[in-house]
Amino acid sequence: MLTSKNTIQTNKLHEITYWGIRASVGVIFVAYGLQKFDPIWRQHLMGFGLPPELQIPVALAETIGGIALIIGVLTRITGAIFSVILVDAIFHIRWNNGFFIAQGGWDYDLALVAMTLFIIVTGAGRISIASRLKKVPSFLQ
Repeated sequence: MLTSKNTIQTNKLHEITYWGIRASVGVIFVAYGLQKFDPIWRQHLMGFGLPPELQIPVALAETIGGIALIIGVLTRITGAIFSVILVDAIFHIRWNNGFFIAQGGWDYDLALVAMTLFIIVTGAGRISIASRLKKVPSFLQ
């Protein structure tokens, strides 16, 4: 039987764990977003059949969105944007390479999609800037 003390400790552990998931996804996107500011990414985008003008918007979205996840603002919106980016990467870039990332596949992207969907459902959580603000609509958390 769980006592209220155990419940409080469990809830704190859940919140810390959730922040860890959110922060991990955020760090991954910040790292990849910063890489995309390198002019070589214009060539990569063209190789994927995308216009090179998307380089800066994608780099900014991934970098700023990653920071937003880490600090806990706009987490649902960021999760949705990242989900779209990842699903697009799976089907337009990695699908033909097969499942395994070692062969350029999409298993890693699939795991990140699962995490971003979890973030969309869960929102900012207690360890976030959004939880400290008053009157923030749930879709902005």
